[in-house]
Amino acid sequence: MPHSTYNIDKMGSASVSPMGRFEAGSYQEFTVVYRAGYFGIDDTGSIKLVHRFASDMGRPQFDDPAAANFTTVEASNGAILHVEYDMKRNIRPWDKTLYIKVVRGFLRQGDEIIVRFGDRRQGSPGIRLQTFCEETFEFRVLVDAFATYNYVELPEQPTIAIIPGPPTLFKAILPTERSLGTAFALCMKGEDHWGNPSDLCDQTFKVVANMTVAGLPDAITFAKGAFAAIADDLRMQTTGDLIIELVDGEGGTVARSNPCRFSENAALLPYWGDLHGQSEETIGTNSAREFYEFARDKAFLDICVHQGNDFQISNEFWQHLNELSAEFTVDDSFIVFPGWEWSGNTGLGGDRNVLHMTEGRPIHRSSHALVDDLSDLESDENSAQGLFRALDGEDCTVFAHIGGRYADIKMAHDDRLERSVEVHSAWGTFEWLINDAFEQGYRVGIVSNSDGHKGRPGASHPGSSKFGSYGGLTCVLASGFTRAALMQALKKRHHYGTTGSRVILDTGVTFDEGAELFSEDPNLGDVSSEMVDRAMMGDILRSGDHSVTFKIDVHGPSPIERIDIRNGLETVEIFRPYDEAELGRRIRVLWEGSEYRGRGRETIWDGQAALTGNSFESFAPINHYNVDKKFELTSPACLEWEALTTGGFGGFDAVLADSSTGTLKINTALVNEEISIADIVRDEIIFANGGIDRRIRIFRLPEVNPHFTASVTRRIDLVDDRDNALYVRVTHEDGHFTWSSPIYIFR
Repeated sequence: MPHSTYNIDKMGSASVSPMGRFEAGSYQEFTVVYRAGYFGIDDTGSIKLVHRFASDMGRPQFDDPAAANFTTVEASNGAILHVEYDMKRNIRPWDKTLYIKVVRGFLRQGDEIIVRFGDRRQGSPGIRLQTFCEETFEFRVLVDAFATYNYVELPEQPTIAIIPGPPTLFKAILPTERSLGTAFALCMKGEDHWGNPSDLCDQTFKVVANMTVAGLPDAITFAKGAFAAIADDLRMQTTGDLIIELVDGEGGTVARSNPCRFSENAALLPYWGDLHGQSEETIGTNSAREFYEFARDKAFLDICVHQGNDFQISNEFWQHLNELSAEFTVDDSFIVFPGWEWSGNTGLGGDRNVLHMTEGRPIHRSSHALVDDLSDLESDENSAQGLFRALDGEDCTVFAHIGGRYADIKMAHDDRLERSVEVHSAWGTFEWLINDAFEQGYRVGIVSNSDGHKGRPGASHPGSSKFGSYGGLTCVLASGFTRAALMQALKKRHHYGTTGSRVILDTGVTFDEGAELFSEDPNLGDVSSEMVDRAMMGDILRSGDHSVTFKIDVHGPSPIERIDIRNGLETVEIFRPYDEAELGRRIRVLWEGSEYRGRGRETIWDGQAALTGNSFESFAPINHYNVDKKFELTSPACLEWEALTTGGFGGFDAVLADSSTGTLKINTALVNEEISIADIVRDEIIFANGGIDRRIRIFRLPEVNPHFTASVTRRIDLVDDRDNALYVRVTHEDGHFTWSSPIYIFR
């Protein structure tokens, strides 16, 4: 234990009222009472009342009795208390700390410290609870009875349960591709406005498909008390892209599924995974068992990997994770890899994620910072170079990650092991990481995951914390639904990443004179090869062609805004599926980027958009996940918002009363510009402001964009002096990105 265990039973007790079950994100009032034990609390002694790092409960404030989160603290005996709140004043994961110090007087046994979170006596609406669910949310109390700043955790902690609210959004999820005649399922759920799967659904919807589906019911009823509704043993007999809608009694579509492609006999099939998340045993929420249950039963993932910070993984917990990965792995149903996050300091290489093929492999921690058992200290590898040496010969794969620490792949990289980089997680979007790889000549794929801390792998809503993005997903293109086939696909970079959307994406190259396809990166030495006339994402080839044909096929659940076609660091073309004649009164304003690479990357975009000589007919926010933050029309000509980015983007669409008259003024702390409405066209206007791609972009869109699909074929000239890394980034109108892993061609 990280704290003192001296005379725990004499350190007092704590209680919370009311107890019970409370809706996530709701405003409540709680009274936590600490009753001093035998020792009392000496003059200048203190208590800490702490919450998990992952919790996004409203920050206590002590100045405005009528405002949200107002908190009061008093001692029953009149002792004078010093109170402050600090986001990081205790040992992780219990970082967030209400610190209460006795500065004049002392406490005897039975004296009390009374804390009222969300004190409503003077008009406060209460304190906003964390926005995600937890059966045992703790008001954890630590006691410094002797004024030594050496704390004892109370043996019993007051808890409440945080549960989902009613559904405000419904989702229908299909697989992304299947062969004709094979069984598949339609998985459906309702989510509350903070992204929690809700068990309060009690509705019936008509089921409408664009193709005939054997076994598909005419209607689906969501049963109250259930978190999902599943229609299984469905089958298709005709090829094409299936889409299913849920329709309410008034004829409105409440959910539109992702597309599912049916083909005669696909050699590779797509499987969706979140390869990176944490539970309460490290810095997340809810148990590791609940982590996998959520991924399988509520996010409807195919693949999941627990990736706890290694310096918090005890030997006992590592054994438990191995037991869970073996238990939850069922071929053709759900696959788990045993894994861990090597969490080295940034100056020693930064974060890496390790996925093992089999259980029982050793863990090489970056440190024992929060592991008290030092008996295996010699197994630590403090640097990324040391990690790669220790993993030599292991059947595993590694990808570079950016979280609190960022992976410095220029400092350390191993072609044998580090097959991919993670360009998106709940921490943000980090395309600079793949650019680092291109600059160094590495041949890596692209993954996107969550690193979620809120117990929702595969559906990682950011809530109201400083996590700036919805968690990503990785789509693995594999020859079978087994751990071995998926590992082979990961090593071959046969995968693509999204920011959370399930998209059909196929990229391929055809050669005029054929090309040599390598079984492994030829930089590794003795590898085999074969002659081919085509290649898929992730492949590495040598060709004598001066140019190749690059084919892109996309079908998403949202219309396509643009496709960036890239060759390494160069953007070859920006393809838009609509032309100037389709544009109308709809404009799009986006803010994006980050301050820098480290923890303080958050960029604040609070501001307003004001029209002169025109007005807003309607608007729709983009990537506005924190519903507590303002986003509203304050007049017909003025829109105001509170927003932040951590590498990704947010913004809004606005339909103007007139398509061409007046001016638009954007006012933020970083960008303050005025634009003529007539000058807003299909090509974007960019206002940059330093940082990493920190900027505002403004452009025009069709009022209705029907282009959910795009098939693009381009001739790409190859350069001689470096790899040609051909890949795409697809931007969807709903605010999601999709990245293909590059095809690497050298001459």
